[in-house]
Amino acid sequence: MSTVIPEGTWTSDKTHSTFGFSARHLVVATYRGTLLDFDATVVGNPDGSCQLDAAARVASVSTTDENLTGHLLAPDFFDAQRFPEVRYHATEISRDGDHLIVSGQLSLKGVTKDIVLHGEIAGPTVGFEDREILGITLEGTIDRTEFGITWNATLPTGGLVLGHEVKLVANLELARA
Repeated sequence: MSTVIPEGTWTSDKTHSTFGFSARHLVVATYRGTLLDFDATVVGNPDGSCQLDAAARVASVSTTDENLTGHLLAPDFFDAQRFPEVRYHATEISRDGDHLIVSGQLSLKGVTKDIVLHGEIAGPTVGFEDREILGITLEGTIDRTEFGITWNATLPTGGLVLGHEVKLVANLELARA
């Protein structure tokens, strides 16, 4: 096992980081969206422990269709008016080579659940302006119905319009603060 996160505070670069989600649509396809406004901070402590905290503003949800974006902001889905943020707090981070396992709690639409994310870490390296840069990619899957996101419809031939499983993907470029 190597050091989990290099010592220091690392903050996400909004220009070069993304947070996306995807779900099965009409049984045969995958639909994707993003939350454009989010922050992530990773802290590597001198004792080898570390923390990861992230928050995304629900109002920044983006899809390729403005009607769908509006529906995602409504009470059927994110209910942005009542629940303006999605939050994640890591309770344990372990590393085996470049592979990360991050256990934490996801808070979405007023519900908090444990979720394990898997991913990779790259770096650190030195980027422009002599800033140290660290890359982290994390993925996990949730059952949206466990967070009160239950809207659906049955297709004429059976099956559901929208799958229950939602894949979450964060691609983070973090700079040492």
